[in-house]
Amino acid sequence: MSTLSSSVSPAFSSFLSSLGWDASRAAELPAGLSPARVARVDRGAAEVLYGGGRLQVHYGAKVRREAAADPVALPCVGDWAALRELSEGRFELEALLPRRTAFVRGGVGRVSRGGLSGDSRGQVLAANVDVVFVAEPALHATDTADLGRIERLLALAWESGAVPVVLLTKADLIGEGLEFLLREVAAAAPGVDVHAICSPTGEGVDVVRGLLEGRRTAVVLGASGAGKSTLVNALAGEAVMETQQVRAGDGRGRHTTVHRELIPLAGGGLVIDTPGIRRIGLYDMGEGVDMAFSDVEALAERCRFADCLHDSEPGCAVLAAVEDGSLPERRLESWRKLRREALWMASRSDARLRKELQNKWKIIHKEMRRSGRNRP
Repeated sequence: MSTLSSSVSPAFSSFLSSLGWDASRAAELPAGLSPARVARVDRGAAEVLYGGGRLQVHYGAKVRREAAADPVALPCVGDWAALRELSEGRFELEALLPRRTAFVRGGVGRVSRGGLSGDSRGQVLAANVDVVFVAEPALHATDTADLGRIERLLALAWESGAVPVVLLTKADLIGEGLEFLLREVAAAAPGVDVHAICSPTGEGVDVVRGLLEGRRTAVVLGASGAGKSTLVNALAGEAVMETQQVRAGDGRGRHTTVHRELIPLAGGGLVIDTPGIRRIGLYDMGEGVDMAFSDVEALAERCRFADCLHDSEPGCAVLAAVEDGSLPERRLESWRKLRREALWMASRSDARLRKELQNKWKIIHKEMRRSGRNRP
């Protein structure tokens, strides 16, 4: 069946519903086109879930034009696509339906106190996602989680519009240190559920599966070797994604998954597996950083000055919390780093803000040169 109409077959309607299709989506579908969900993307083409199976489709002229103007407009895994039937039963991806949520990362250039640089183009990693699983491995008792990576991914998850959840994978390897690690991660993820899981044994997998009840879609994000594909296989009840052991010697993971893929689960819900992330830049932040650091923001409301920078101002409640140990200094530094990066990304489209940042760095560099000349 090439178009969605009142005569659509019950089987097709049930299949669409299992992917998350609903009446509001149907209202967005252009007349004469058929709905499908993007499961995987390649150059100029996509593999979509359609009619109970998978279909390879190429992009239409409109999609190509929009993507050339803005890479964020490229089809991505999780998108709802509108297909047009061509000759001989072939289909073309004519348009994308509006995204309700989108996990977008910025370029991978570095942003630091001494200079601001990087690729300002965005890339959508997943669309129309309800839950973002941030996977961080608990390797052994002497290791601690990469809290900075967790905080960065949580900022992007909040910004996407989805609900973030932190999963401490490989929980069987940490032994008695698990409770300490759970408390440490929970302190870095205020307002976010944190679960310890062990996919091979099934520990915690039912909790994760429960978060996908109905037709919810989740994306699993984390570094290589975090156990993302192993979790996806456990949720699917079969080996749908290839897995590998971490490298001997340094304990680092291999890039087993080399593409993003949307996988429908037999018990309901869908999950997107992703390649390991080495570094992920912020992109057009609104409230994502503030939500990821809600504890810092709550303290800031008690500062003496409304425009307090939490640097050296008198009456700063944030610095007072660092001083008395209720707020880790590491967390304040992480907040500063992500705020600087978010500010720089915002300056790309705000000429006034960009000029202010340029003047700020000119003053800083001038002071640095002056200090160097005054040294004995």
